[in-house]
Amino acid sequence: MKIAFLATDMFEQVELTEPWKAVEAEGWTPELVSLHEGEIQGFHHFDKADTFKVERTVEEASADDYDALVLPGGVGNPDQLRTDENAVAFARAFFEQGKPVAAICHGPWTLVEAGVLRGRTLTSWPSLQTDIRNAGATWVDEEVHVDEGLVSSRKPDDLPAFCNKLVEEFKEGKHAGQKASTERA
Repeated sequence: MKIAFLATDMFEQVELTEPWKAVEAEGWTPELVSLHEGEIQGFHHFDKADTFKVERTVEEASADDYDALVLPGGVGNPDQLRTDENAVAFARAFFEQGKPVAAICHGPWTLVEAGVLRGRTLTSWPSLQTDIRNAGATWVDEEVHVDEGLVSSRKPDDLPAFCNKLVEEFKEGKHAGQKASTERA
């Protein structure tokens, strides 16, 4: 399986690296998709961490080429992604195709913008509660929550549970309820 990791500068590094390791441990191929070529800057909270090589820009990427999507958090990362029409369309396409998506911390901001959360239940960093509710979803304060192929978690401390559940959901593949999420009234 091939798994897209959609991120840009200011992502929370551990929220990319730990799911990446979980994907590789399954023998799957992770690929870093971003807004621009070159490298993107990881962060450890508000401190710069490592840089990571972008393998494909979101303009070049297509959800057709991947089996699932991971959206790491960090405040600046999804804030930039949700203002990029290509990134939003890329994320939305996974829902339209019924493919599993995993989002942690601030990662769901991109999904709010994509209009795919109406009628769903998910968790996130607590400051996203209002945005998620305004998008028509139910927010819950849980370590990890799964809703028809959508895996979500709150923060780096939740990574062990998040990684276990994303592997489980990715193995299941397409979800009929995932596609329906973009059609819910």
